[in-house]
Amino acid sequence: MEQAGESLLSKIARGDGHGENSPYFEGWKAYEHDPFHPVKNPNGVIQMGLAENQLSCDLVQQWITSNPEASICTAEGVHEFKDIANFQDYHGLPLFRQGVAKLMGRTRGNRVRFDPDRIVMSGGATGAHEVTAFCLADPGEAFLVPTPYYPGFDRDLRWRTGVQLLPVICESTNNFKLTKKALESALEKAKQDNITVKGLLITNPSNPLGTIMDRETLKMVVKFINHHHIHLVSDEIYAATVFTHPGFTSIAEIIEEEDTKMECDRNLIHIVYSLSKDMGFPGFRVGIIYSYNDNVVNCARKMSSFGLVSTQTQHLIAAMLSDDEFVEHFLAESARRLAKRYGIFCRGLAKVGIKCLQSNAGLFLWMDLRPLLKKQTFEEEMALWRVIIHKVKINVSPGSSFHCCEPGWFRNKDVAVASKKPCSPRNLMLSFSSMRIDDFLMSPHSPIPQSPLVKATT
Repeated sequence: MEQAGESLLSKIARGDGHGENSPYFEGWKAYEHDPFHPVKNPNGVIQMGLAENQLSCDLVQQWITSNPEASICTAEGVHEFKDIANFQDYHGLPLFRQGVAKLMGRTRGNRVRFDPDRIVMSGGATGAHEVTAFCLADPGEAFLVPTPYYPGFDRDLRWRTGVQLLPVICESTNNFKLTKKALESALEKAKQDNITVKGLLITNPSNPLGTIMDRETLKMVVKFINHHHIHLVSDEIYAATVFTHPGFTSIAEIIEEEDTKMECDRNLIHIVYSLSKDMGFPGFRVGIIYSYNDNVVNCARKMSSFGLVSTQTQHLIAAMLSDDEFVEHFLAESARRLAKRYGIFCRGLAKVGIKCLQSNAGLFLWMDLRPLLKKQTFEEEMALWRVIIHKVKINVSPGSSFHCCEPGWFRNKDVAVASKKPCSPRNLMLSFSSMRIDDFLMSPHSPIPQSPLVKATT
């Protein structure tokens, strides 16, 4: 009966293109089925795999309390209810687009300006990436993506579009820095496999690495895509999470510099942005496509009808982003708190012998657990991950789910989940830090999660 029902569905509905069979999503499910709670379920799974920035929620809450007129659902703002609730223009509220454009410039040190008329809304960065893929490539065509990369890209760009993602192999020997040699090698392999490459997708700052691309690398990338006449999509959703030097450099700045201006075809440059990470608004589903290509802007705006940001959300955010004093304070304080948390986690991990890739942005640590592997294989990596998720009860994500070419790397969230009660035990230490898997499984203490990963508080 079930099979007969499935036969009535589309190929996409029947397939597994969403990627839920990845350990990245399996970790989420383990948490959902057995979530940690300090009182109700102290032995549950602690969520360290979700990219939520909750460190500065209190600042936003304070602003909303002080500015009740910004919401149409308050006595102070309800007089605008009719106009805002009825507004359906998929261009978006002008003040909203102006506010986002201003924020994008501010998070880039005001070294570059963004045109509000090029701001296209989408339902989060997920929707923005899918719309961009629809605009730039046909089914079967491909984007190059440096590894390790965010597992959700396999869903966001591929699932419904039919677009392929081809890994550009980056290695730990140079801290996973993208090189021209790696790009050329990936492009050549695509040609040998008779795959048409339509673009390159980069994430800057990187998820999962927490690193930023320097100017020379970005210039190399622009020259590469211009030479081969392929698109460049720059995912910059972590732009304002840079918490120490060197600062963030946007691809928008690079194409303004004199030595790249003449050789840059701006029609090939597209930026994906969001307020989910920088402002901590993932539930608001505010995704942005900013393209220098007029045709892409026009097409993406039409397609945005399938994933608009609600006008109520636009109205509230427009008011918030127009408050220059608040935005300046928020960005500075958020960076300070991120830096503090990063230091606490790194020091805690170092005490139990775990090293991390040096980084200065994002919400994660890229942990090197290779010394814990009995053999340097992905099978051993998965065995270690099962110990961590099922025994230690912490959801961290194995590097293989990020298409990392080297086993033993794990992504761990360095921003603990906030709640009214502390949701992470203070006395935890990683009891298997100096053991191999077999030793850990034999240890009478192995089921007890004791980890500095969840020790820090704001």
